Formats: sequence, C-alpha cells, structure tokens
Amino acid sequence: MVDLSVSLAGVMLKNPIIPASGTFGYGREFAEIYDLDILGSFSWKGTTRDPRSGNPQPRIAETASGMLNAVGLQNPGMEAVLREELPNIARIFHGPVIANVCGFSLEEYAENCRLLEDAEQVKILEINISCPNVHAGGKNFGSDPRSAAAVTRAVRAAAKKPVFMKLSPNVSDIAEIARACEAEGADGLCLINTLLGMRIDLDARRPLLANRTGGLSGPAVFPVALRMVWDVYEAVKLPIIGCGGVDSAESAAEMLLAGASAVEVGAANLRDPWACKTIIENLPAVCRRLGVSRISDLIGGAHYG
Repeated sequence: MVDLSVSLAGVMLKNPIIPASGTFGYGREFAEIYDLDILGSFSWKGTTRDPRSGNPQPRIAETASGMLNAVGLQNPGMEAVLREELPNIARIFHGPVIANVCGFSLEEYAENCRLLEDAEQVKILEINISCPNVHAGGKNFGSDPRSAAAVTRAVRAAAKKPVFMKLSPNVSDIAEIARACEAEGADGLCLINTLLGMRIDLDARRPLLANRTGGLSGPAVFPVALRMVWDVYEAVKLPIIGCGGVDSAESAAEMLLAGASAVEVGAANLRDPWACKTIIENLPAVCRRLGVSRISDLIGGAHYG
C-alpha cells in the first residue's frame, strides 16, 4: 500500500493534492459531486477584508492549452467568510483548510491574518502577494524582494499559524523573492500564481478581456511553473506548494520531483470538476511505477539523480 501523506510546515495532509485558490470557491459546488474528504486540503477563494464585486465582464477567455482570467478577487469579504462559509466548510470537509489571504496594504494583510487566528480548521495562511499595493501606485507586492519581505514581516508578526507566501511568476528572479520571504520568517512558499497575458478579438479589434490583461493558467504554464519550483527548491529550505498547470497524477509527481511537498490543482478543476479526485485515485499507480511506497520520497528527487 502506498503512503500518500505529506507534511507542510508540520501540518499533515492525507495526500498532496490541493484544489487551488480561485478555482474551488469555498467548496460548496464541488461538495455536491464528490466527497471532499478525499482531498489533502483545499485553498479557499482569495479573500480580502472588504467585499469585492470584481472586474467588469468579460473576464474569462480561452487560449491554447489554457485560459485567461481577470476576475479581480471577487469575494464576500473576510467577516462574511468567517460567519457563513467557514461553518459550511466544517460540514462538507473535515481536513485542514488553507486560507488564501489578499490585501491592498500591509495593514489589511495583517488584519486578515489576525481575524483568522480563531478559525480552528484553517491550518495554513496562503498569502497572495500578487495584489496591487494601493500605497505604491498599484505596483504588486510580489514584484520585488523588499515589498515581498515587508508583507511577510507584517503577516508573520500578526499570525501564529504557518504562513505560506504565494509568489508571482511575473518577476525577473523568483528565487530572490523566495529568499526575501524566507529571511522574514515565512514557513513555506506557494508558486506560481498566473502569468500575465492577453488576447485580442479580431472582429472587434480590441482585447477579449474588459480588463485588457489577465492571468494565464492551465497546461501551457506547467513547464514554467516546474522550472520555478526547481529554482526555488535550490534557493531556500522551505516547503513548497507547486502550482501551475497540474492536471494529472504524472504532472503532480513531476512537481514533487522538482521540489514541491504538495501541489495545487487550478484550471483543471474548471475543465473537469472531478480532476482532483481522479489525480488522487491515480497517484498510487504512479508511485508504484516510480518504485516508491511513500510519495514523500519523491520530494526533490530529481535534484539528486
């Protein structure tokens, strides 16, 4: 029998498969089609302090081997999530939950983390530093090491729970960002977030997305995500959640071999709502093929030949 369990900064998961933030909501819709307790965890929808209606439509566009989204962090706000969504999550899922935390200032990040301290089922805080800093002309927090370090420092001071910083790939050196987060006390990292892209409507002669640009996700980004997980694994000593284009047990195993301790599955959930369930069911066979009885033995394995 294959042992699929993994550890993330001391938080034990029954397997390494985690539906990614933004593709799983707060679990309600998926709980109607399969038992969520098969999951290792899930990362809930990016949540800000105040409710947000998101960007104008259209905000989703298809592209070859992927999709673009410019949803704009639509969410009901942290207090509503704690009041309404968290009790429902406790009914439909009984494992550890990852809270994706968003903010437009250091103070908002810290406040959201403090609000989550009493949420017992939330075991990991996943800090989305792709948010624009309203006090710095809209420049993303994750775009340079100093800003990433500042967010890490602020949330680390506000939170007792493990803090995983979710890194943007839209930078010149993601390993430098990772080292800055590690130096300020991050417990782990999640990478990558979406790549910036756009499409144009030929007939209308204007961008397909009302926001002009959006985040590219899906199989097209997998080689980029894999390379970045590899680079960051060699740069820091923190556990990594690999994310970006994972859509099969084989690609999940690749992420682990590159250095991830767990993987998030994003766009695949939108194409096939059973994607995570199928990946979990297929993981034992992949482990047997690779000659391991514990999936954790794959972590970082490609670095050692």
